[in-house]
Amino acid sequence: MYRKAILATVAVALSVSASAETIAKNYKDSGYGNPISPCIFCADPTALVCDGRVYVYGSNDHQQFIKNGKKGNNGYGDIKSLVVFSSDDMMNWTFHGTIDVGKLCSSWGWRFAASWAPSVTWRETADGKREFFLYFANSGGSIGVLKASSPIGPWSSPLSKPMIDSDTPGVKPCNWIFDPGVVIDDNGTGWIGFGGGDPLSTGSKLMPGNSRMAKLKPSMTALDGNAVNLPAPYLFEASELNIMNGRYVYTYNTSWSDRDDWSSYEKRGGYQAPSACSMCYMVTDTPLDPDSWQYRGEYVPNEGNFGMGWGNNHTHLQKFGNKYYLFYHSTLLEQTMNTGASGFRSIGVDNCTVDESTQKIDKVTMTKTSVAPIRYLNPFNLQQAETMSTCGGVSYEDFSNITRPASISNLGNDASQNLQIKMAAGSWIMVRKANFGKQAGAAAFMLRAKGKGKMEIRFDDKSAAPVATIEFSSTAMEDHSVNLNAPSFKGVKNIYFVFTEANNVYFDAWQFLDESVNGIEDTSNDSYTVRKTVDLGGRSMTAAGQRGKIVVEQYTDGRGVRHARKRVASTQSR
Repeated sequence: MYRKAILATVAVALSVSASAETIAKNYKDSGYGNPISPCIFCADPTALVCDGRVYVYGSNDHQQFIKNGKKGNNGYGDIKSLVVFSSDDMMNWTFHGTIDVGKLCSSWGWRFAASWAPSVTWRETADGKREFFLYFANSGGSIGVLKASSPIGPWSSPLSKPMIDSDTPGVKPCNWIFDPGVVIDDNGTGWIGFGGGDPLSTGSKLMPGNSRMAKLKPSMTALDGNAVNLPAPYLFEASELNIMNGRYVYTYNTSWSDRDDWSSYEKRGGYQAPSACSMCYMVTDTPLDPDSWQYRGEYVPNEGNFGMGWGNNHTHLQKFGNKYYLFYHSTLLEQTMNTGASGFRSIGVDNCTVDESTQKIDKVTMTKTSVAPIRYLNPFNLQQAETMSTCGGVSYEDFSNITRPASISNLGNDASQNLQIKMAAGSWIMVRKANFGKQAGAAAFMLRAKGKGKMEIRFDDKSAAPVATIEFSSTAMEDHSVNLNAPSFKGVKNIYFVFTEANNVYFDAWQFLDESVNGIEDTSNDSYTVRKTVDLGGRSMTAAGQRGKIVVEQYTDGRGVRHARKRVASTQSR
């Protein structure tokens, strides 16, 4: 039900109802893009691209952080879930909640221990079905796999035990059977790299002997033949795989050992010895032939970025659009929070220059700035409250406790439909570079929330004077709306949603409404084609029947992705 809690034209010159001192602190600067989450510790990233969005998965360090009482060292043993984020602009990230791997793998019994360092891939079958496969390190002793029909689930465990363990042919001897890296090649064949740890008794500092490569069966849930030993110099952990120009690219993290035996490596190819705990890569045409792998040097030197010292890393190289990006982790968020906790990581992303024809990866430097946005955020689309660049005072509600369906998400998935965030007085979120367009502006605003509170919309600074205020009170999740002074809502803005008053407030979604369909083309770098206009009940509407009413436009963007958005139809004839 579209419920209008307040209907009023709001002037720009309203006074600020909460002083700067009452506004919650942020631990990610509003001008920075890293880390991607402003409040959740997460690490060991992997990623995939689907329907114009990049989905990022990682170890849920925050689970250990909470288990530790937000103090102490990260021991990793209580991490039994994975986090999921996504973005279509590389600037504002939607948190989709967590994948409860421990619950999904409960049938394993004692065999399940933890869930770290995921790797994810997907394919479309001949009959048009989508299959997503997520592999994870079950502590350091085995590797499990989950399966889903969408990038955010629901996930299930197709096996009643780990997919790879010490009894898997070709694995022994291997110190740590973990950190899977998976890819599907151009022929539709799946491959997995894994392994790590200190040198075996039969190995050396140069060649620890713990790296494995294997082919996957068509099911993607079992090995097709034995695993082979991949000769990766100074390998310690963090395997990942990519395909470039038909060739296989294997990336990994190096050990802390000295490099005094580098000169004995016959295939060093003129490259200098990699620095300790750096990211290196190798290339081949034939993954199961150990002699075919070519060492290509390091692409992420360990430079102590963000005060990481000589800690290890875990990266994923992801092509999105026409560009490559490198996802990694650092301790940037931990340092900013300064709680006294140690070893809690956060995921970041930076540009990476890759020559696909030669598989050359240029060296990457980790930054706070992160990457440039690839498009503007469209404020006329329904946006989830979990979509943000940064925030202050936000806590997440477990979406499993929310009655379905809580809302209808334009992302087309279950998790973000049923994930809401709890807001206290002074809490806020911010989205960057929302484009209201040059012509129509915004005529109204819809807030989906429950509880009793007051929210102010502010531009470009969390302490700025509000451009609109909405008060609401409801015991259930409802849509509350307010009219706006349309000329104030034009151009590209950083939007702050600041809750100056909040009593048991849960924030689910928001959306600006415009008066003119012409505003669509101005709100994004994409072009849009309107397919159909319907009322709130889904019935088609004529142009005359739309005037002055709330309508829903169903349209397809330039990437072929379908959307739906509400708007206020013009009261004027066209």
